[in-house]
Amino acid sequence: MQQLEQTLKAALGAAIQQVFGQEVPVSQLTLQPTRKEFAGQFTLVTFPFTKTLGKGPEQIGQAVGEWLVANAPLVQGYNVVKGFLNLEIADAEWVKVFDQLRQLPAGTPVATGGPQNVVVEYSSPNTNKPLHLGHLRNNFLGYSVAEILKATGATVTKANLVNDRGIHICKSMLAYQQYGQGETPQSAGMKGDHLAGKYYVLFEKHYREQIKQLEAEGVLPEVAKRQAPMMLEAQDMLRAWEAGDEEVVSLWKQMNGWVYEGFNETYQTIGVDFDKYYYESGTYLLGKERVEEGLQKGVFFRKEDGSVWVDLKEEGLDEKLLLRADGTSVYMTQDLGTAELKYQDFHYDLSVYVIADEQNYHMQVLKAVLKKLGKPYADAIYHLSYGMVDLPSGKMKSREGTVVDADELVREVVEAAKTATLEKGKTEGLTEQEAARLYHMLGLGALKYYLLKVDPKKRMLFNPEESVSLEGHTGPFIQYSHARISAIRRKAAELGIAEDAPLTGITELHATERELVQELARYAAVVAEAARTQSPAVVAQYAYDVAKAYNRVYTEVEIFRENDAAKKAFRVALSAQTAQAIKASMGLLGIEVPERM
Repeated sequence: MQQLEQTLKAALGAAIQQVFGQEVPVSQLTLQPTRKEFAGQFTLVTFPFTKTLGKGPEQIGQAVGEWLVANAPLVQGYNVVKGFLNLEIADAEWVKVFDQLRQLPAGTPVATGGPQNVVVEYSSPNTNKPLHLGHLRNNFLGYSVAEILKATGATVTKANLVNDRGIHICKSMLAYQQYGQGETPQSAGMKGDHLAGKYYVLFEKHYREQIKQLEAEGVLPEVAKRQAPMMLEAQDMLRAWEAGDEEVVSLWKQMNGWVYEGFNETYQTIGVDFDKYYYESGTYLLGKERVEEGLQKGVFFRKEDGSVWVDLKEEGLDEKLLLRADGTSVYMTQDLGTAELKYQDFHYDLSVYVIADEQNYHMQVLKAVLKKLGKPYADAIYHLSYGMVDLPSGKMKSREGTVVDADELVREVVEAAKTATLEKGKTEGLTEQEAARLYHMLGLGALKYYLLKVDPKKRMLFNPEESVSLEGHTGPFIQYSHARISAIRRKAAELGIAEDAPLTGITELHATERELVQELARYAAVVAEAARTQSPAVVAQYAYDVAKAYNRVYTEVEIFRENDAAKKAFRVALSAQTAQAIKASMGLLGIEVPERM
């Protein structure tokens, strides 16, 4: 496509030179896609040239269009709409474009000139609860952005910072200590992360009861929250953990071990992975060192109670706590340590943090604090801020147990995919094992596509019924399209029609074929745009557009009943290239596509 654009720009330059006797640098000739309601594929805006050429925008468009049709074989038609010259490219050129596309080896990097050494940090779960729907959006976004950046030729490290310490972890531990009676994942018949989550909810239940009791005794609500016995005990436990108390550390290791087993099972089920794990328990001490460094440099200050702060009012922010009065760390403390560790490990030129937009302020502070410290990697930090996922009933709350559990949701969408597939009778010839794998692929495809097709910055409402729909603008629709093409490719192989046969004698295309070639030619530009904006939604829309375009071809032209051997070979090759584009683009979303159904 890039080569076609360059050829067209050269022809436009020649047209202007011949018609108006003026030379316009190719760099000033900006082409954009023609709007769908007009004929053509490329549009030149003529308004910028009126002063130079001394003519009105419509006159310029008319004169240039006439010259091109008469003298440039790649242009077969044009139309002028006010100051817009819409150009129709000859079918023979689209055949050339298609031939160039299929010569490219699968997986050829899309050169963008962007960052080449990237760390993408995502998932970042707390070890006091299982993964939920919000975590799924985070995991799918992080994995997809990493794959998209890899497709540009960048070296990408997928990192997971596990929030394995802190007051919230102590809450689960304390509740287990008081009410657990030696329960284990095995004895409870529960995944370890679900067991920890059970005790987190239990802590909140008893904590709220204690607050109500204190309030009934006349204690002010804010004071009651601080003085409730369970909160004081949790704080004592955190101090004991930081002091290395043997009993507390032993319980912490035991419960975290259970949680990690649960997390790993979920990660494997949802198809995400990591190259590097960081743990807050291993980064907070380095963070404390950075706080001490800031004190010595005079960019941080200590208050009378001993707590350490940074003043960011000049940066348009506020004062921010970096270390509590009792010496225990806060989130920012360990984030300072983790940022440095990641840089020591990978010397990144881009460090992406996939974190919900509720933490926008926190991330602004992190970057500002690192700049205060003079760290060379401060400017490389990028917050991929995404909107929260709401339920029809409102926000999800882990402490109240009102979340959509990730494991349960995956089971539901897989079951929905099974039901829909069986209703359509799409499992003929599949073994029981192959059918089970297909249901998982379709169910997970439905869920991932639903969460990724929305721009990351947008807050989204999770509609359970809509998410598992296997029709319309969904992942399964695209997956079905790939399976359909795979069947066509198998039949072509049986008939001895080669997918890589020379494209001789093809000078005219059906309108649907032309549109499909144009869609296929957009792949590199789509990957580049998705990488620039860090938005998998761009790729999701592309995969859908390609599948729709192919289904129009399938409906309107014959493939195997076509009498012209050259056209038949072209359509088989076009099918193969479409399958490759769908598989590649869905792969960037972390979605597999079936070969048969």
